[in-house]
Amino acid sequence: METLRPSRRIALAACAAVAMLTSTPVLADQAAAGTCAAALPAEAKLVYDAALPGVVAGGELRATIKAAAVALVKSSQLSRSSAKGAAEAAAGCLKQV
Repeated sequence: METLRPSRRIALAACAAVAMLTSTPVLADQAAAGTCAAALPAEAKLVYDAALPGVVAGGELRATIKAAAVALVKSSQLSRSSAKGAAEAAAGCLKQV
């Protein structure tokens, strides 16, 4: 096995750290977000559950929630008329993640 020069080891470690940090979900207060989500109405909880996997550090929360709500409407799991209210309610909890 080839040994790496110290400068390459540092660069490799830095790249690995950046990759891990940018793809790790934000877990600032997962417990508080879960408690909040438990109190959501059914449609808002549906949006919360659909959007939660897409919430990442530095990500655009609004776009993530919108994409989840649109997907739920397209799959007939959420009515178009209630999507906005459900998304807004879910956003309150997702902001805590």
